[in-house]
Amino acid sequence: MRHYETIYIINPNISDDDYQSVIEKFNKSIEQQKGVIIKTKEWGKQRLAYEIKKFDRGSYIHMVYCGDAGTVLELERIMKLDDRILKFQTVKLADNADPQVLLQQEKESQQVSEKTDTPEDQETAEGSESEEQEP
Repeated sequence: MRHYETIYIINPNISDDDYQSVIEKFNKSIEQQKGVIIKTKEWGKQRLAYEIKKFDRGSYIHMVYCGDAGTVLELERIMKLDDRILKFQTVKLADNADPQVLLQQEKESQQVSEKTDTPEDQETAEGSESEEQEP
């Protein structure tokens, strides 16, 4: 399977229910094409570099997945037809990827990030920031 990532921008004015349904729609599309979703990350509402369809803000979604060429073609076809999508871009990361290995790596990286984000670390970081601000 090939390894891909897609970033798409959703209309910022839609309701929370519609927002979640858009994400679920594209995730299901990949699964229906026998693809494997590695991760879906919501980056939140961001200011756009330039206006797209008269919007200056958009909700960014980053999706990493494995599939074949048909998976990407179908996903992009559906995105083009959906009025709630302002823009999207897909990048192929690798030709031959094992989805199970990628899923395992993602789980391990999440566990490492959870361990490093302990409250003690945050207090230490906040304390060092306040020390740096004083003249």
